[in-house]
Amino acid sequence: MKVLLGSSLLWVLWAGGAGPAAAETPPDTSRVRQSHRRVVFQFDQRYSLLNGGIVGINGLKAGIEWRGRLRTGLGIYLLSDGVPTDVALPSYLPPGTRDELRFRYVAAYGEYVVVGTPRWELSTPTQLGIGRYYARYEKPDGQVERTPKQLIYILEPSVAGHVRIFRWVGLGAGGGYRQMLFQDNALESELNGPIFFGRVKLFLGDLYKIVRGRQRLFSQQGL
Repeated sequence: MKVLLGSSLLWVLWAGGAGPAAAETPPDTSRVRQSHRRVVFQFDQRYSLLNGGIVGINGLKAGIEWRGRLRTGLGIYLLSDGVPTDVALPSYLPPGTRDELRFRYVAAYGEYVVVGTPRWELSTPTQLGIGRYYARYEKPDGQVERTPKQLIYILEPSVAGHVRIFRWVGLGAGGGYRQMLFQDNALESELNGPIFFGRVKLFLGDLYKIVRGRQRLFSQQGL
């Protein structure tokens, strides 16, 4: 009987001590999930390799993030540099005329976060846009002519990622391809090409929480 009671007491003590530890499971950091929606803004600068030249495109995106998994919204983009073309000049223009394309567009975007942790994220942004483009011709005497603006339709699938150095700042990069849809003009195909980008990302929401909570700015806490 004493042996039985002793064995039972040892089993109870072991179960009581091991129970809470067994019940505690490490948090799943393979995916970041938010319990609510939030508004997101992003200054989106990207580059394209077109006809042997690197062309910059500046944009601003605003949208909604759904539970840290899906982001949807709208963006507006302006071409910061002219795109050199390989298309033959119209016959009425004199030799030595410089030609380039310019365009701007608005786009609806969707971005799915494939894997996200407090430290890093990998996502698949895709944009579907509509805009206008025109050709600009600068003659040798300095006179400039522009063609009438025409509609363009754009599809831009890409892959993007970032890693946080601290909670409020990180480095990001990505790449993809810009494809003009429903092409009926040789000039439109001049705008097709790979896109790539690298950026410093500021997470203003986390920065606000750090400042408000008087936490250390250069800390790895939360990562």
